[in-house]
Amino acid sequence: MKVLVTGVKGQLGFDVCKELDKRNIENKGIDRDDCDITDEQAVLSYIKNYAPDVVVHCAAYTAVDRAEDEKEICYNVNVKGTEYIARACKEIDAKMVYISTDYVFEGVGDDAYEVDDKAAPDNTYGITKYQGEEAVRKILSKYFIIRISWVFGINGNNFINTMMKLGESRSELNVVADQIGSPTYTYDTAPLICDMIATEKYGTYHATNEGYCSWADLAEYIFSVTGQKVLVHHIKSEEYPKKASRPKNSRLSKASLDKAGFKRLPDWQDAVKRYINEKLGR
Repeated sequence: MKVLVTGVKGQLGFDVCKELDKRNIENKGIDRDDCDITDEQAVLSYIKNYAPDVVVHCAAYTAVDRAEDEKEICYNVNVKGTEYIARACKEIDAKMVYISTDYVFEGVGDDAYEVDDKAAPDNTYGITKYQGEEAVRKILSKYFIIRISWVFGINGNNFINTMMKLGESRSELNVVADQIGSPTYTYDTAPLICDMIATEKYGTYHATNEGYCSWADLAEYIFSVTGQKVLVHHIKSEEYPKKASRPKNSRLSKASLDKAGFKRLPDWQDAVKRYINEKLGR
């Protein structure tokens, strides 16, 4: 098996390549410097030339607030880029993995979203990620769509890094407490992706770490692990306005993983603790 991974400089792409290396699976990680995914001919040429059996598409426009001002750029990367990769995969009969997001849902209520629940994204980022999903479904039959949320990994910026940095200089922080979801540790997601691509269990999956929390809960847990003495004030989303709206309910059901016989990821607390210990060299 030969695997091409887009977005290798990001958190998930980086860990997917590391996991493939660990399994002695031939792979190549690329970023925008190697291939501009918004250039259809460049994508087709690159993928046909490398001739992978699988393309794991981790590259995306993920600046959620900036996307409201850069709608066209976001669309070109998340929708057209994904469409071009899907077409190239169809041409060489390769499997495709498309990484999606909890933002495809409206984010209301308290129930965990199932993979086939109605999509109703409420910001530009979510809309384009869902349009990317639809492009993959329309073009390919050999695909895995994997939705994740609240992503953190060793190769990039994330909420945990931000909290640890703020904890060095602040004794109190206001953190949103009415958005509920699950952190996703890319180190844990990468093996699941590698397990999936060895199968033909195609379809849509949710693959976050187990359990739910609010951003404020997560911040408190981070400080309990680091030992930083920071008082976290639980606030409402309205008290911390942002350009793009965020879903208040990002709970994702893992029934699709169970049904296909894939192992769920570890609890989010376990994942966060392992990540922080690695960051701190413990």
